[in-house]
Amino acid sequence: MVTHMGTSPPRVHVSFPPPQGARALLSNAGWDVTYTEDLGGQPRSELLRSIEDVDAVITLLSDTVDDEFFEAAGPSLKIIANYAVGYDNIDLAAASERGVVVTNTPGVLDQATADLAMALLLAASRRVVEADRFVRSGADWTWRPDLFTGLDVSAGVTLGIVGLGNIGQAVARRAAAFDMKVVATPSRRAAGFADAHGIEQVPLLELLEVSDAITLHCPLTGATRHLIGADELRLLGPGGVLVNTARGPIVDEAALVDALREGTIRAAGLDVFEHEPRLHPGLFSLENCVILPHIGSAGEITRERMASLAIGNVERVLSGVDPLTPVPVAS
Repeated sequence: MVTHMGTSPPRVHVSFPPPQGARALLSNAGWDVTYTEDLGGQPRSELLRSIEDVDAVITLLSDTVDDEFFEAAGPSLKIIANYAVGYDNIDLAAASERGVVVTNTPGVLDQATADLAMALLLAASRRVVEADRFVRSGADWTWRPDLFTGLDVSAGVTLGIVGLGNIGQAVARRAAAFDMKVVATPSRRAAGFADAHGIEQVPLLELLEVSDAITLHCPLTGATRHLIGADELRLLGPGGVLVNTARGPIVDEAALVDALREGTIRAAGLDVFEHEPRLHPGLFSLENCVILPHIGSAGEITRERMASLAIGNVERVLSGVDPLTPVPVAS
C-alpha cells in the first residue's frame, strides 16, 4: 500500500494503481491518499480494510460496492467515483440510503471503446486472428481464392447498433466511413443524431433480422441481462457477426458458444464476458471467436482522462460542489 500524507483531513482511497498523471493530481490535491500497487486490483478483504473511515473511494468496475462495502467505509464516506462508464457493480439503493454520491466517467472513453468495437468487428468478420494463428503454426500455405474468406465490412453490409448512446454514436460514425448501412435500436435521446446520419431506428428483433453484424453498446440492467440469447442469435443468422464491448451478461454466453459451434452465427468478437474474468470454457476452442481481456478503454490518454475525471468528481464533492458526472441514485 502506498500512502501520500496531505495536510487536509479528507481521506481518499484508490482501489487500483493510478496512471502516472493521476498520481500527480492525487499528490497535489491535499488529501490523505492511499492506493494499491496490485495491477489486478485489491483482494476484497484488503479493500474493505483500506476504506475504513474514508471520505471517498475511487473504484474499479470489478469492485462490488454493496452493504458490506458501505459498512466497512463507515459514515464518513461521501462519494464513490467509479473508474468506468458502467456502474452495475454499485448498489445504488444502498448508496442513496447513506447519502453517498456515485459518479462515473462517461464521454472520455467513447472514442477508444468505439475504436475497439470496430477492431473486433473487422477481426471477427475478416478472420484476422484465426489467420494469424494459422501462419504462426507453420502450416504450408499459398494464396488461393478461398483462403480465410470472411464477411466484407463495407458497402452493402448492414451494421445493427444496440444502444445508440455516446459510444454507439461513435461506432456509427466509423461505420459510415466504411460505407456500411447502419440501423439502431430506438432511442428518443438519439433521435436527432439518427435523423442527421440516416440511421433507421427499429425494434431489436427487426434489427437482428436485417443486420449482417451487430454491436452492443447498451448498459447492463435487469431488462438487458441476456438480451441476446439463443432466439436472438438465430434471428441474426448464419452469416451474422456479434460484437460486445458493453457488458458480458447482456449476452447469454452458453447460448453464444452453442451458436458459434453450430454455425447459427458466423463469428463473434468479445471484450467482455458474463462471469468476467472467467470465460465459458467452450469459448477457448472456437476459432470463430475473438476474445480480449476487457480493454475497450485501454488507450493511454483515455485511461488518464478517466482518472482525471474521477479525481475531479471527488474534488468537487469534498468541496461541497455537485460532481461533473453524477450517476442518478435510487430514490
